[in-house]
Amino acid sequence: MRPVRTAFAGALLGTLVLAGCGQSGGTSASSSAPPAAPSSAAPTSADAGFPVTVEAANGKVTIAEKPKRIVSLSATHTETLFAIGAGPQVVAVDDRSNYPPEAPKTALSGFKPNVEAIVAQKPDLVIVSDDLDKVVAELGKLNVPVLHQPAATNLDEAYEEITEIGAATGNGAKAGEVVSGMRAALDKLAAEAPKDGKLSYYHELDQTPYAATSKTFIGQVYAMFGLTNIADEAPDAAGGYPKLSAEFVAQADPDLIFLADVKCCQQSKETLAARPGWKNLSAIKNDRVVQLDDDLASRWGPRVVQLAESIGASVAAASKAGSN
Repeated sequence: MRPVRTAFAGALLGTLVLAGCGQSGGTSASSSAPPAAPSSAAPTSADAGFPVTVEAANGKVTIAEKPKRIVSLSATHTETLFAIGAGPQVVAVDDRSNYPPEAPKTALSGFKPNVEAIVAQKPDLVIVSDDLDKVVAELGKLNVPVLHQPAATNLDEAYEEITEIGAATGNGAKAGEVVSGMRAALDKLAAEAPKDGKLSYYHELDQTPYAATSKTFIGQVYAMFGLTNIADEAPDAAGGYPKLSAEFVAQADPDLIFLADVKCCQQSKETLAARPGWKNLSAIKNDRVVQLDDDLASRWGPRVVQLAESIGASVAAASKAGSN
């Protein structure tokens, strides 16, 4: 068996977005006998490299054979599974997993996990990003292998999780290609970014408004482009996700505003302008309010490259306008 190292990290990004937008997930329940324990028979050629041991947030997880019935309770990890070629092995994903379209979406919930409903899928591997309601331990009692891969707090942790999921599913080579492609694309974007340090920004998680500091995963993506984060100076910035007052944002007057609450909370330049003291903000007057894709802005999988491309394009346009 070969050990694979994992990152043990947690973040509030997805949780805050869901809480702020008042979203909730349903569950389904059905009866089924627990699946049999993985066979200890010698692996076939299709199972070359197994058994494999992955050291995840829930400890060392040994997977005897290449999984054929994977259940994902994380939208990010669903995206990863399909990106690394494990899609045909996935039999069910949670109700938040909306990408890719062909993912077998169900009523399963990662936020309100129903063990009976999960076991009904007869999984030989379950992947979660949150251990809510002790779902990891409960599935463990039924001999269901579970990988707990928490929200990454930086890009290196995101790369590690993709690599580990590749190893756990028998798709290590493709996972390595995905990580290499991500690194190359993000390095290129960072190298091409104007870094004059003059532009400030506000990233809105939800309309409450919660923000994200430079210490968070999303904040580190912005840092690639040399931007100054106004949330770093918030009174309760230490936790990474401060709730800002309207007065704080108005006084900071950011050059750019990025909205990650477009789908969930229908926020736009117009709704921002209607907030007390915001209509004269530089970002609003200069049409520098950027509506991000909520999903891209709250996940840490392979599509973070698309998020960075969107941010980079907006920074380049703002920098160009400022130099004219």
